[in-house]
Amino acid sequence: MTGPADPAVTALRELGSQLDRTLDDLAEARRRVDQLERLRADGMSWHEIVTQEERPLVVEAVTRALDDLGSVGGRFRREEARALHREEVSITRIGKLFGVSRQRVSAILQEPLRPRGGGVSAGR
Repeated sequence: MTGPADPAVTALRELGSQLDRTLDDLAEARRRVDQLERLRADGMSWHEIVTQEERPLVVEAVTRALDDLGSVGGRFRREEARALHREEVSITRIGKLFGVSRQRVSAILQEPLRPRGGGVSAGR
């Protein structure tokens, strides 16, 4: 199965879009790190810096970006494993391709399908 009806292709496209968002989010986080460093170098206390920092805090923004990427990446991995399994690639071989145990592949294949957007932060 290929093209738009292929769930792995759909998940891959979603991963590409999420990568773009994550790169943007991390670039913004990097700018904020530079800003925090300048404030600290100017003599502000950490308490002053954190209480004046824009929300979400830089560490919250990084955590959210990586969580969102992990969620969408996991969805692609599940779809890719399912696609390989439909192509009659053995669970052992899929495990070797993915660098995980055959037991992990079996668990991935048994994970329920989640609706798109599940686990990805809102408001992005």
